[in-house]
This record gives sequence, C-alpha cells and structure tokens, in this order.
Amino acid sequence: MNDTPGWASPGSAPSDGQEPGASGPADPAGRPGPAQPVDQPGADPQDPGAKWSKEQPPPGQWSAPTGAPAPGQAPPPPPPGPGWGGQGGHNGPGGNGGQGGYGGGYGGPGGYGAWGAGWGGPPPAAKPGVIPLRPLGVGEILDGAVSTMRTYWRTVLGISLTVAVVTEIVVILVQGLVLNDTASTEALNDPSATLSEVSRAMGEAMLGSVAVLLISSIGTILATALLTTVTSRAVLGRAVTTGEAWRDARPQVPRLFGLVFLLPLIAAGILLCGALPGILVAVAGADGGATAALLVLGLLGATVVVVWLMVRYSLASPALMLERQGILKSMGRSAKLVRGSWWRVFGIQLLAAIIANIVASIVVIPFALIAAALSGDGFSGFLEGTGDVGWTFLIISGIGSVIGSTITFPINAGVSVLLYIDQRIRREALDLELARAAGVQGYGATVPGATPGS
Repeated sequence: MNDTPGWASPGSAPSDGQEPGASGPADPAGRPGPAQPVDQPGADPQDPGAKWSKEQPPPGQWSAPTGAPAPGQAPPPPPPGPGWGGQGGHNGPGGNGGQGGYGGGYGGPGGYGAWGAGWGGPPPAAKPGVIPLRPLGVGEILDGAVSTMRTYWRTVLGISLTVAVVTEIVVILVQGLVLNDTASTEALNDPSATLSEVSRAMGEAMLGSVAVLLISSIGTILATALLTTVTSRAVLGRAVTTGEAWRDARPQVPRLFGLVFLLPLIAAGILLCGALPGILVAVAGADGGATAALLVLGLLGATVVVVWLMVRYSLASPALMLERQGILKSMGRSAKLVRGSWWRVFGIQLLAAIIANIVASIVVIPFALIAAALSGDGFSGFLEGTGDVGWTFLIISGIGSVIGSTITFPINAGVSVLLYIDQRIRREALDLELARAAGVQGYGATVPGATPGS
C-alpha cells in the first residue's frame, strides 16, 4: 500500500473461497484424491478421510488445474492482468470493464490502480496549510492567496495597511508640497503657451510621476518581502508575526531592491533599442510616414520581447527571498522554473492582476469621485481638467488608495509565491520537502521514484 497522498494502489483482495488472512489458495471443495480402495485395513467406509492416501503433498502447494474442464463444468475465468484490468476488461470488449478491465468501467483506464471517479477518486493530498501538497490549479493558487489573508489576517493586513499608509502619506506630502505647481498646470492647459513653457511643464510633470512611482515601488518591495515570508509559512500551516517576518526577510531586502530596479532598466533598454532605428531615420531626415512606421514596428517588437522577459523573470522575487539567492542567480532560477510553462505562468499572473485591480478599482474610484466633488471647482472642473488638486482631494483619494493597496498587496505577493511553489512541486518534487517540514508522516515514503501529486 502506498501511503503517498494523491496516489494509492489497492491491496490484495482475498481469493475466491478463501477467508481473508489465510495464506495460500484454499483446497477446492470435493477435490478427488488418488484412487484408493475403500476397504483398506482399518478404514472406516463412513469416514471421508479414508478415501485419501496417507501420503499427501505438503500443505499449501496445490496448483491450479491446468487441464481441460470436466464435461458440464464452466471454464475458470482468466487471471487478472497487470493493474487489475488488462485489455478487454472484466466483461470483455464492450462490457462493464471495457478498455482496461475494472479500471475502464469503474476507475478509468489502467484498472484499480487508476482509482477513477467511480470509486470516489484518489484520496486527498496532505494539506497542512493553505494549499494541498501537489500540483495546483489556477483556482487553488488564487484561493491559497485569499486563504492566507483570511487565516492570518492580523499579520497580513497589519503589514499591508502599515506599508500602504506610510507610502501614501509620503506621496501626499510630495504631491502637496513639492509637485503642486499651478504654473506648470496652467501652461499645459494654455493653447498659447510657448514651447519652452510647455517643455518645462512636461518635464516637471514627468519628474513628479517618477517620484511618486519610486515611492510606491519602495512600499511595494517592502510589502512583497514581508508577505513572501508570511505566505511561505502559511503553506506549512504556521503563523508568523510581523517582527518574525521582518527578521527573516531583512537580509534579502537590499537584493530585492536591486532586482526590482534592474528589471525595469532592462525593459527600458530593450524599448530604446527597438525605437533606435526609427530615431536614427528621423534624424537622417527621412519621410515622416516611413519614420513613424519604423518607430511603431520597432516599439511593438521590443514590447513583445519585454513581456516575454518579464514573465520569464517573474518568479525571481520569491526565488530570491526563499532560496537566499543573489540577483542574477534568482533570475536564472526563475527562467528555469518558467521554461516550458510560459503561457501558464503568464495567464495566471495576468488573471490575478486583473482580479486585484478590479477589486482595488471598486474601492478607489468612489473615493476619487468624492474627492473630485469636494474639490475647489467641483466634479465638472475635475472632468475638464481645471480643478484644483488641493489637500482635500489628495487626502480623500489617498484614503481610497490605502484601502486598495491593502487588498492588492497580499493578492499579488501570494499568487507569486504560490505559483513559484507550484512550479517547484511540478519540476523538483518540492512537496516532499514541504511535507517533511510540516511534519506529515510517511509522505511519499513507500513509492520509490514516484513524485506525489504528479
């Protein structure tokens, strides 16, 4: 019997006419012995044992009859094939057994060993934490991220809320004190503004956007580092406090910063290389239509390459945090885990991002509308782009951003970690290590060479 969760072969069924636990085949009823005269000296004709010879074969060595059946006796059924269901099945082709014997009719191809849906399916895999220890489906990955939030909500929401509040306060202060230049805003909205005024205004707006993006990225990196530790412990069914998560993640945080800032630089370099032919043709003074077409084609090709690379390296963050890898080694680990599963990884991460952004938008948009309605020029001024982005607007919209980030941080980090664990289970049998770490007894111990959950 294999104790591996997710797979269990059937035990030996007792032979027909034999009690369970008896060793060897049962003596067939009415089996004739060697011909002996009944009137042996001292033999009792009424004693059935008198008809048997005193010299019998050793017990337990009776062999099944191999000759032709006696007249009027039905032939014995053929012995079962490997897997308790050979070709043709229990009732032959077209019978209940069908292809694969009992397995075809009751448990799918492969016989009893397949344990199909007719017998209730395989036993459930061990689940010490938020996910079962076997290859995961899309729904199980999403459910595992949500279950982590629900089960360990104090730690998860504490980390997410703290990071979101601190990040949003810094963003509001930067926007309200440094980037709230009304002259630049008026220059962008003024059709009669000079080229230098428009360029200056666009530069300041871009600088403000980069500053806000940088602050938000720092908050996201810190939340990801802490929540990665929380999710990895949740897989084993173990709680972790915020302090423990920080002590565990702190040595890898500088490397995580380097990884998160290196990937956008790589993407920007690829996009620049894609746009470079169009830029060079424009500098050379070629036709405007050809220049635009070359620029668009170059950027499209570069975008495809960027998306492919970002998905290829999308598991580098959990590999860096959980394996204590360096930046380049974690990127190599991610590329190895994603190889052959690019579309699956891309689809799961895209679905998780869409769900997280929809949930966040449901919260953020109402706060933004309320903030616009309470701003200086009201909701109409906000739609026309002439509204005053004052402290009221920044604070109210910031509250909505905090709530949205508190929801999206755990989902994005949880899906990334669980997808990384799922890929390692599929490729490296990580479920064995997780089962041992979680204290699951006898997991995969009796099937040499078998990968549980495969």
